[in-house]
Amino acid sequence: MVPPGNILLLLLLPVAAAQITPGSCSGCGPLSLPLLAGLVATDAVVSLLIVVVVFLCARQRSRPTQEDGKIYINMPGRG
Repeated sequence: MVPPGNILLLLLLPVAAAQITPGSCSGCGPLSLPLLAGLVATDAVVSLLIVVVVFLCARQRSRPTQEDGKIYINMPGRG
């Protein structure tokens, strides 16, 4: 269940957004196209790097142990 404070925040969010006038960013400059493309490309590369690292870490955990080749007498289905 959502706490009542969060519901109040969600209800007041449009009111707060209406108070901000478009273009009221003080000291902000426009982003150039090469800078924006560089930021998007860097974000994609870092995201892929995170996915690869998580995949490699998960793959190392799921490797079978060496004991899977042993024959157990009292365990049906194993040998």
